Amino acid sequence: MSRFRSYFMIPLLLGLGLVPAGLAGCSGPPAGDPKEESAEPLRITAMAYLMNAGNPSETLKQLIEEKTNTKLDIQWVLDSNYDEIMEASFAAGTLPQVVYIKNQVSFQQYRDAMKSGYFWEVGHLFKDYPNLSRLRPEILQNTAVDGRVYSIYAEVPSSRQGIIYRKDWADRLGIEAPSTVEELYRMIKAFTEDDPDGNGLPDTIGLADRSDLVFGAFKTVSSYFGTPNNWGLAENGLQPEFLFPGYRDTMDFFRRLYREKLINRDFTIMSKNDQINLLLTGKAGMYIGSMEDVQTFSRKLAAHDPAAVLDVQNRIEGPRGTGVWGLPGYISAVVFPKSSVKTEQELRAILGFFDRLMEPEMANLVTYGVEGIHYTLVEGKVLSSENRQLLEKEVIPYATLLQRGNGHDTGIRDSYFTLPVRQKAARLVQDNEAIVIQDPTAALDSKTFAEKGTRLADMIRDATYAYILEEGSGDAGFTEAVEKWRQEGGSSMIAEYNEAYRQQQAGDQLSR
Repeated sequence: MSRFRSYFMIPLLLGLGLVPAGLAGCSGPPAGDPKEESAEPLRITAMAYLMNAGNPSETLKQLIEEKTNTKLDIQWVLDSNYDEIMEASFAAGTLPQVVYIKNQVSFQQYRDAMKSGYFWEVGHLFKDYPNLSRLRPEILQNTAVDGRVYSIYAEVPSSRQGIIYRKDWADRLGIEAPSTVEELYRMIKAFTEDDPDGNGLPDTIGLADRSDLVFGAFKTVSSYFGTPNNWGLAENGLQPEFLFPGYRDTMDFFRRLYREKLINRDFTIMSKNDQINLLLTGKAGMYIGSMEDVQTFSRKLAAHDPAAVLDVQNRIEGPRGTGVWGLPGYISAVVFPKSSVKTEQELRAILGFFDRLMEPEMANLVTYGVEGIHYTLVEGKVLSSENRQLLEKEVIPYATLLQRGNGHDTGIRDSYFTLPVRQKAARLVQDNEAIVIQDPTAALDSKTFAEKGTRLADMIRDATYAYILEEGSGDAGFTEAVEKWRQEGGSSMIAEYNEAYRQQQAGDQLSR
């Protein structure tokens, strides 16, 4: 249901195509390390995704080529054009040999193509590769289509979600870090009404939010109230999240914030940049989202107020316990079109390239760049350069070449953070693994979702905002929107997901 977009707001290489050339003499073992198979480089052409205009430096690319015996020819494409170009190439049958599907919603849209044989099945080949063979089974299951694996996933922590708040404001007001939804509300209220910045003016708000029910504050707070992640199991089977009591509780919570003017009044139309600016300019005291953003926020906030201090918090107990929504273990997935990968031999050579990148030497190179240029080692950990422009130009665009399929078993060095609160954020992200709420439909098919999911999600989004802002017919209006959702495809989606879930459960029973 939810439209996943950019979870980490950093420029990543999300669209890549590899085209081996000069495969004569590129035989060798099935696992096929390109470096060993032939003196002739494995030619790779790529279509790459960029958040910012301007081609990246080729410094890191040349090192990757040397160490993997490849030749990379990358066409860089801006984010704003990527989906359109990918769809057009898919329709024309001209996709490159390796294609990154950049989020879960896009993955759903290509499931039928996987089932119809457009992409190579690869899961049964992973056993022939030392690193690919260690991909996590539970995440592979989330990317499986009818029990078959067609992709290599890019692993991410299940949930980075939590709270970033002005600790100096809380200390001034004598408020501890919130641990319940009621304490969360009281902090937001105090940050609005109790002059937390001490200037004697009513010029602050408690919570800054934006027009995004997923990566804004709403979905994270909703998980605090015990709402399932997109879909959940009820007595009558799988049901969408907005039919559970926690969703209505969350709408009531945000309606309360809006009524009492504890949140920015224009949050339903505000951009992320404008939302962040409210925090960074001292106008708001709390941001709910990725806790790892606290390092960037702290640096920028210091330019406005050198005395400002941020802190993070993750576990917020609600009426149904403690939990936080998360991704199904991956952020993107790479697939291999049969229209361009003609033979299994070519496929194995490409898989060998990915397997090589997962070795510790290559994994660290692709992740961090070159020691002494892009980072230094402190206590055996990586302290990245403070020159963000250098990293964005030379390192970050290449990061998604590495599908971090081995989790913590990749040999990738830990990052060193000079800011204690950033170290704390890393610990809390890890702690979220123990309370994460998974989406039970992550590996399930729904034809209606593929065809109408975005429009139906927009319908519920609009009704949710109308409820919070008390527009239209209020409570009755939300109920009417849900009924319309059912009539225009929602009932079919429920039936399809439940049938797919029953088949999945039956298959799991047989495999035991």
